[in-house]
Amino acid sequence: MNTMRKEDCFYLGKVVSKYSFKGEVLAKIDADEPELYENMESVLVSLGNNLVPFFIDKCRLHKSALLRIDFEGVKDEAAADRILGAELYLPLTLLPQLSGNQFYYHEVIGFELMDAQHGPIGTIVSVNDSSSQVLFEAKKGDKELLIPVTDAIISKVDRQNRTIHVSTPEGLVELYLG
Repeated sequence: MNTMRKEDCFYLGKVVSKYSFKGEVLAKIDADEPELYENMESVLVSLGNNLVPFFIDKCRLHKSALLRIDFEGVKDEAAADRILGAELYLPLTLLPQLSGNQFYYHEVIGFELMDAQHGPIGTIVSVNDSSSQVLFEAKKGDKELLIPVTDAIISKVDRQNRTIHVSTPEGLVELYLG
């Protein structure tokens, strides 16, 4: 069986509870538009260290961010118990394409940050979204910069040239590169 690596996938959500004695489960979907995933035919379930493809007989939106999923091969409570709490993933290739200045965090790793005043200020090594303010973590030489990800700062995402044009607040870049 062809297993996928987590790096090639995005986190979709998690099996949070059982729904019926027939093995149906509810999954909390971590997406702005959970309804996009209503008609999935399969999903990758994280079991141990593996992502295992599970096929879906029926899948529908249940309340706002929950999907009620009836998996092929999960037809009783014991089988549902085995996947309770499991994380769900899908291949990156299934993400809806974003355009313009919208982007997925994973797709801009390696992009160059180009500042309106300072020119190239570093390469994005990761996106930190653990606090309320999302930050680009960029490296320039041995220096690390943290640039807020906001509409006010990002002026253009240039996918072709793998560059994000930013207009940073006065003094921010000097703080790191000064």
